[in-house]
Amino acid sequence: MATFTVRGKNIEITPALRDYVEKRVGKVTKYFEKVGEITVLLTVSKGRHIVEVTVPVQGGVLLRGEEATMDMYTSIDLVVEKLERQIHKHKTKLERRFRAGGFKADVVAADAKTALSKADEAPEYPLVKTKRFAVKPMDVQEAIMQMNMLNHDFFVFRDSTTEEVNVVYRRTDGNYGLIEPGM
Repeated sequence: MATFTVRGKNIEITPALRDYVEKRVGKVTKYFEKVGEITVLLTVSKGRHIVEVTVPVQGGVLLRGEEATMDMYTSIDLVVEKLERQIHKHKTKLERRFRAGGFKADVVAADAKTALSKADEAPEYPLVKTKRFAVKPMDVQEAIMQMNMLNHDFFVFRDSTTEEVNVVYRRTDGNYGLIEPGM
């Protein structure tokens, strides 16, 4: 049985809602031998019911889905469908990643409800363009300014203090994020 952390923002997590989340989101655990603590954030904002789910799986794989509708239960159902589509779409890659076991490919194959066509199960991601550019030393604020001037959603730069390659990006909430290399 997977463990859950269910949090609410502008909504009370009733026992019935918690049970529904655990029952529906728990469906994704059938595809893997080991699943970490599943985090579910339920938010109500401006009449929209937003569900964010994060499922850590062994091997460092992280499944994440987010859906927003006018009904919390519908949002939960849609985010589960999204997670299952991710698993089906990346079935071949997940099998390779978990060669020693852990991924239940036979469960994915037997689950015909969300089966994908052969075109969707391409063995590799199509790479359509490659760019090369100089990664210049700068601070985070300058990198954000450069990103905004280029009207991009992310920008790769070399941190002027650490000399490491970092990425700044624009989040969906309009704020900015920073990705730094780590161990």
